[in-house]
Amino acid sequence: MKYGVSINLDVTKIAKEHLYAGQKGKYLSAVVFIDVDSKDQHGNNGMVVQDWKDAPKGQTPILGNVKVFWSDGQQQTPKQQQRPATSQPAQSGQQGSYNNAPDDEFDSKLPF
Repeated sequence: MKYGVSINLDVTKIAKEHLYAGQKGKYLSAVVFIDVDSKDQHGNNGMVVQDWKDAPKGQTPILGNVKVFWSDGQQQTPKQQQRPATSQPAQSGQQGSYNNAPDDEFDSKLPF
C-alpha cells in the first residue's frame, strides 16, 4: 500500500543541540507516527517527533502533524479520503511548500 503524506513542522521546536553533521549537510532525526484509520479533530493522522540517540522515551519534542492526503486504494477503509495521485496537499499558501520556488529569505529565518 502506498500513501501520500503531508507533514507540517514547527521548526522553532527543534532541539538544535541534537542536530548532527553528516557527509552532505546537517541532519535532524525524526520519527513519524501515522494511523491511517483515524483522524484527530483537525484531520491529522499522526505526528512527528524529534529523535536522537539515548532520547528519553516519550520526552522528545513534538515537531508537527502528519496528514494522509492520498492512498493508492488497496485495502482502503471507508474513513479514508482518497484523492488522485496528482493532487496536491490541501495546504496551499504555506511558506516552504514544495510547490513554491526557493525562498532565500525563508531559509535565513530558520533557527539553525
